[in-house]
Amino acid sequence: MPSSRHLSRAIVLQTLFAYEFHGGDPEAVLEYIAREFEGKISDLSFAYELLNGVLRHQKEIDDLIVKHAPQWPLEKIAGIDRAALELSIFEILHSKDVPAVVAIDEAIELSKTFGNENSQKFVNGVLNAILQSRGSSDPRTKNKN
Repeated sequence: MPSSRHLSRAIVLQTLFAYEFHGGDPEAVLEYIAREFEGKISDLSFAYELLNGVLRHQKEIDDLIVKHAPQWPLEKIAGIDRAALELSIFEILHSKDVPAVVAIDEAIELSKTFGNENSQKFVNGVLNAILQSRGSSDPRTKNKN
């Protein structure tokens, strides 16, 4: 059975994807998507924390994606891949209790589930490039800001 945090990440990934296309209130989108997981997750506080963190740091996150995937204009990156990157980058940069390796592993798992056959390689490559540029070639190390 997936952990509550994994389900929260899946809900936020889908929320970011849907919000990009439909707009509206991102928290209302999250609540709508979370109904699909009723009974499997009781506390959405981690999901709200992730969603609001990604939205609050969107420019910083997008700038890192552009810098570390220069051959891919941001608007040409598949929406689900971009959402997985945004979520993971937020956790790598701003989460005090999530090691980088966990953030990367989760992004790869989400991209396997929701993306296409190339998603996991693309997501992994961009995230590893970001870690290397931050002075950590070992993703098990926790990056702090």
